[in-house]
Amino acid sequence: MSGAGSPRITPDGTGLSVVIVASQWHAAIMDGLIAGAMRATEESGAEVTLLRVPGSFELPVAAAAAARSGADAVVALGVIIRGGTPHFDYVCQAATSGLTDVSVQTGVPVGFGVLTTDDEAQALDRAGLPGSREDKGAEAAQAAIATALTLRQLRESTPAG
Repeated sequence: MSGAGSPRITPDGTGLSVVIVASQWHAAIMDGLIAGAMRATEESGAEVTLLRVPGSFELPVAAAAAARSGADAVVALGVIIRGGTPHFDYVCQAATSGLTDVSVQTGVPVGFGVLTTDDEAQALDRAGLPGSREDKGAEAAQAAIATALTLRQLRESTPAG
């Protein structure tokens, strides 16, 4: 399982604003991802806002808007399941590079909770639902919050130029 060796991250997000941007495709899987991300964000003490977009292709533009609107961290959640055409490859590449660009260009961390799987069973196993082996929604939220805290610490410890 891909989650082997993952760290236990329990950041204190008190005072942070987190925006979760979630696609609407694969509703049952998305419900699990969203629940995990919401739970992890609320447990950290951060304020959370949920935004929905049609699909994973639309995640980068919404994440960019959230980052530019003052979010301290963004969590991007989506599900892309391989089909019989190259569409999977294009959407995966667009979502991945787009979300990376958002993070690098804005300086706001983006937690990557986009499942890219060969089949629905693999996605369900990572969705944080009862019987799932992993909770990628919670992991993405924890990573985004922990990174926001690291960036805050770096800004506070670096002398102003």
